[in-house]
Amino acid sequence: MTSQIDKAKAFHALHVKGDPVVLYNIWDPGSAAIVAKAGAKAIATGSWPVAAAFGFADGEKIPLDLVLYNIRRIVAATDLPVTMDLEGGYGVEPEAVAATVTRALAEGVIGFNFEDQIVGGSGLHDIAVQVKRIAAAADAVKASGIPAFINARTDIFLKAKPDEHSDALVDAAIERAEAYAKAGAHGFFAPGLGNEALIGKLCKAVSLPVNIIALAHVPPKAKLAELGVGRISYGPVPYRQMAEWLEAKARAAFE
Repeated sequence: MTSQIDKAKAFHALHVKGDPVVLYNIWDPGSAAIVAKAGAKAIATGSWPVAAAFGFADGEKIPLDLVLYNIRRIVAATDLPVTMDLEGGYGVEPEAVAATVTRALAEGVIGFNFEDQIVGGSGLHDIAVQVKRIAAAADAVKASGIPAFINARTDIFLKAKPDEHSDALVDAAIERAEAYAKAGAHGFFAPGLGNEALIGKLCKAVSLPVNIIALAHVPPKAKLAELGVGRISYGPVPYRQMAEWLEAKARAAFE
């Protein structure tokens, strides 16, 4: 069985600008096995589908103990690298974030998403605040001895409608990306961004591999690769499509 350290190193190597790794987000051991069988190079959870699968709303409503139990079972179900969505780290203070990261790494994950929106509140954490939180996560990663991949997410583009996305928002995202990289992040996650020109601008300006979610308004994989994207994920899309299929089949059975 491949060691956690080797899995982490392999996961880092998958992030190449212009040749993006594709992560088709899952929510439990069963969905992980299906996606692995389909040819995945790594497994990634999404906070929304994990919460929904257990009957919770997104936004750290699902207890952390349950999230960690679930990820432990997912890691045990596959020999692929597993990265998880840690939302805001289940705590505002850097010490709380570090504790959450330490617990997650102990379950076998080799990476995690970490967002800058104020969970349960409104808006984003100030850059100075988020930098301290990312630095705490990076320190916890270093202390663990596992070279885990920190995917620093900004919610700038989710807080605005796609037709409101602009160069000014991208400039703000670039500022955050540079600060997050200095704090120890390995990737920059910009969910919601779909405009080709703006994606290209972001990828060109940011040293970190950029992660884009394949939402309906986002260009296809080939175009994202051309624009310099280093990671493509699917977020809640697979779960929602599965839920629609299941409901349709159930309705047909009940007719």
